[in-house]
Amino acid sequence: LKCVSISKKLTYVGYTSDLNKRLLQHNNNRGAKFTKGKKWSLIYKKKFYNKNEAIPTNISLKMIEILD
Repeated sequence: LKCVSISKKLTYVGYTSDLNKRLLQHNNNRGAKFTKGKKWSLIYKKKFYNKNEAIPTNISLKMIEILD
């Protein structure tokens, strides 16, 4: 997710079984603590069949975010 409500470059990486519901939660202050109070738009998604497949990609994307 990319923050669209402030000028500072912010991204958020996570996984969910219901992407639309999760995006609504983030944009309505019911998501992760980091995302509260900000508006988000989807910039990348990848489908996995289970959480165990998703976690390594999730970690990799977070590492890229840290190094960027």
